[in-house]
Amino acid sequence: MLAAMTEKAGGGLRERKKLATRQALGTAAMQLAVERGLENVLVEDIAAAADVSPRTFNNYFASKYEAISALALDRAAAVGEALRERPAGESLWAAVRGAVLDVYAVASTAPDARLIAGIRLVTSSPELRGEYLKALAVMQYDLAGVITERTGGSPAADTFTARALAGAVTAVIQAATERWLFADPPVALAPVIEEALRELVAGLRDVLPPDSARSDRADAQREIQEQAAGPSG
Repeated sequence: MLAAMTEKAGGGLRERKKLATRQALGTAAMQLAVERGLENVLVEDIAAAADVSPRTFNNYFASKYEAISALALDRAAAVGEALRERPAGESLWAAVRGAVLDVYAVASTAPDARLIAGIRLVTSSPELRGEYLKALAVMQYDLAGVITERTGGSPAADTFTARALAGAVTAVIQAATERWLFADPPVALAPVIEEALRELVAGLRDVLPPDSARSDRADAQREIQEQAAGPSG
């Protein structure tokens, strides 16, 4: 997914090599943290596992924590780009859902129990929480931006609506990922995210009555008219 994004954006061989190096460092960082424990991994270890120098590592990441979280950050950024690539004729929700499932399609098999236990231990570290929150923020802001682009002049292009939809999708992905991390026995992540998106739509339908949008628009229009008329008496 990320390689395709870079190529489509016009990246040449140099850009693809840089992307491959970043991915190699991120993969090595996570693997070493799972195998040894977060506190037992040094930048030098990650660089050696990716077959680069520590100086090269520092060109990509400021810390081992950034490197360990790199794959999550890149996946978060990929969701917005995947939405941008969806067919123009799709409805907004179909496009958002399709973009998310495209990015997470690689996670379609259940991980080994020992591997997921290691990932759970690493990602629960306080030192990494900030990095993972950063990834979620990237996903939300990128999604909101592309939703606004995609809807053009429609009411959904309103900043609040775009941000709310992006925030809901991001929160659902976060919740699904947490359920995946603690599932016993281990399960594949992609189906959990698909189910979470389905529950989001069903939940909104249950909470919002069919005429809620019409009622809210009428209330807003009435408030505008009252403000325009000014204080009475």
